[in-house]
Amino acid sequence: MATLEILAPAGGMEQLTAALRCGADAVYLGTADFNARRSAANFGPEELSEAARLCRTHGAKLYVTVNTLVTDRELPALERTADEIAAAGADGVILQDMTALRLFAGRYPSLHRAASTQTAVHSVDGARFLQDAGFDSFVLARELSLEEMERICAAVAIPAEAFVHGAHCMSLSGACYLSAMLGGRSGNRGLCAQPCRLDWRCGGAGHALSLKDMSLIGRIAELRSAGVATLKIEGRMKRPEYVAAAVTACKNAREGKPYDAETLAAVFSRSGFTDGYLMGKRDRSMFGFRTREDVTDAEKVLPKLAALYRKENPTVPVDMALSMDAAGSRLTVSDGTHAVAADGPVPEPAVNRPLDPDRARESLSRTGGTQYYVNSFAAELAPGLTLPASALNGMRRQALEALDQVRGQAPEVPRQDFSFTLVARREHPSPSPLWARFYRAEQIVRPEALERVILPIEAVTDGLIRQLGDRLTAALPAVCFPEDEPALEVRLRALARAGLASVWAENIYGIELGRRLGLAVRGGFGLNVANGQAFDFYVNQGLASLTVSFELPMAAIRALDGQAPWGVAAYGYMPLMRLRNCPVRAHLGCEKCGGQGALTDRRGVQFAVECGERRYSTLLNSVPLHIAGRDDPGDFRLLWFTRETPAQAAGVIGDFLLDRPSEGPRTGGLYYRKLL
Repeated sequence: MATLEILAPAGGMEQLTAALRCGADAVYLGTADFNARRSAANFGPEELSEAARLCRTHGAKLYVTVNTLVTDRELPALERTADEIAAAGADGVILQDMTALRLFAGRYPSLHRAASTQTAVHSVDGARFLQDAGFDSFVLARELSLEEMERICAAVAIPAEAFVHGAHCMSLSGACYLSAMLGGRSGNRGLCAQPCRLDWRCGGAGHALSLKDMSLIGRIAELRSAGVATLKIEGRMKRPEYVAAAVTACKNAREGKPYDAETLAAVFSRSGFTDGYLMGKRDRSMFGFRTREDVTDAEKVLPKLAALYRKENPTVPVDMALSMDAAGSRLTVSDGTHAVAADGPVPEPAVNRPLDPDRARESLSRTGGTQYYVNSFAAELAPGLTLPASALNGMRRQALEALDQVRGQAPEVPRQDFSFTLVARREHPSPSPLWARFYRAEQIVRPEALERVILPIEAVTDGLIRQLGDRLTAALPAVCFPEDEPALEVRLRALARAGLASVWAENIYGIELGRRLGLAVRGGFGLNVANGQAFDFYVNQGLASLTVSFELPMAAIRALDGQAPWGVAAYGYMPLMRLRNCPVRAHLGCEKCGGQGALTDRRGVQFAVECGERRYSTLLNSVPLHIAGRDDPGDFRLLWFTRETPAQAAGVIGDFLLDRPSEGPRTGGLYYRKLL
């Protein structure tokens, strides 16, 4: 069985040094742009080249994050970033936006393409979609249980990564819009302000959106058995001491040795750690926040942890061979791939004791200050001769420096002729038709005014299919875990036999499932389409329509084009988070909620929590998006109903039919704000 890879975070050069000196097999880091931790120090072009060189000399792989959404105006900068990554000799990239996938697969196909956690793989079909789309590996969602990970790993041929240590986002990755909507700082754009860590209230409980950090290091053997190939550590915003502690703990645990769990918790935790998702124990015990005591504990252990990476540690084995005769001396050093040689002085006749293999090995094995250690040693020494220790030390130093140089050389990454092509422009209807998603069948009003009616698959009946025909689309759950996939497919097949023609997909798994059953797939805003190239990608994947990301400014939306119909979310209490460990259930219980749960922020504003059949929940915005009378840029306008009464829904439909601005509380969302 292959050795589990330890993949460490590096927010800056000191973190990179800590990761490499403590024995990480691979490192992931970001450049100044297009990475999900833009507030970290990150790496410019020269620093990136140096980071890649250091990784190569230490025998580690380097993955560069290009894992944010990209706008059309940023495409030239994205291409420059891709060229810089290739020039540095990185081993691969970590991607979210399908536009970035198209670029790297087309221009630099030899670079490894890893799917970011932002792609939200929490199902077998999600992993299959990424495999078919051209990714070489993917990250399992942090919300999965061990059994669910095993099912997913067994279903695909590409390797899976799993986070084993670090922060837990409350929301599923890629499905969080809280920071963007409340503060204009998008997590999908790499600038999450972490408003979830503030004191949200649920009943009498505080910090209801803050989970403890995860630590699964004690369960590495189980992860290996489940099929996980890479152990990923979260933390590009963390200190180098944190990186050193986490890498060291992972390395010890991988080798079956004990690790210092107390120091690991002290350097950074939120009231301790949790393995609740992995073990299927999604309850109140998973919640926690960073206390003053947590900060004080960290200060006590930092000096001890800094010592772990203060000096180089011997992590790279080399083979040495010394030859010596009356004509001269030579030391050859090999790492198994590269071989270098250093010539030494002509030996002297031995006055007392000739140089023997044991003494030569003892002297040449003193590789302290470098990352190398002697794995094997051979010597061919003519009798009666010797060399001073200074000569041996000089040959060793010269040979290892030469080995460093050859190992550090950037490989040539083959480039193919690929550039983005312009997406054809076309006219859009004005006014565009209305599409409406209802939460319950009882909400459906004025269906004659709607071009499309979208209803959760649980609420779709044969009678509604007969009544609405092809205008009815079944909304797949925004989140579907492996345990629910078989029943969902059975249900969908039955509806297809009854005449259902299309499904609504907020996650990539829905694309794979819908295509397999021969249904038209309509992509929701959860696919985070933010540019025309991503639009074109999904059309090529067979999607019949798309709803663009509601994080886009209206100016960028107006510039979008594509051959398939596309539209905008025009009304709704928009989803801010998708949650597997529902805070209402955890703190109050489902019985007290009754499907009407809510959280309150520190200002006393209430945010509804929509229940997804007790499989997941959705935190909704406190005020509805409503742009009637303002903009109509695409092929349809989507009205996203949640808890509205039928009368309220009818009023909203009337607003849009009459192009009438709402008189009640409303927001233009991010359409008319500058998103960072």
